[in-house]
Amino acid sequence: MDLKQIREMVAVDMPIDQANLDAASLEIPLLHNKYLNILHDEKLLLHKFNIELKKLLKLKWEYYNGKTDEETLREKGWEPFQLKILKQDAEMYMEADEEVISLNSKVIFQKEKVDYLESIVKGLNNRQYHIRDAIIWRKFVNGVG
Repeated sequence: MDLKQIREMVAVDMPIDQANLDAASLEIPLLHNKYLNILHDEKLLLHKFNIELKKLLKLKWEYYNGKTDEETLREKGWEPFQLKILKQDAEMYMEADEEVISLNSKVIFQKEKVDYLESIVKGLNNRQYHIRDAIIWRKFVNGVG
């Protein structure tokens, strides 16, 4: 699920119908479950991307240090790295590698989705208090209680 889809769902799900505060209150567990499930799925995807990134970084470290075997080169479609570099310089090559940049971008974007979903779930946890406060305010304004 992409961030745009999540934002569109939030735009539909989050407004509170001021005329039906009781219904909005009863809807909280359903919304909480919905977004918690999405959050868990997205967290699992983030973990998957992090694992893939670690594996790729290891492969790229071996590649830039001239330690990649012929079979791995052939399997990955990589040409042998021709330069002899210092081990400390391998990091610079790895950071500039297009595959690493691409996968790292996925990790960063996925982290943003997870953070956004965590804030939604946190907001849903507080939603009951906002509804309660709205009810108390209405009672006050109408001179009740």
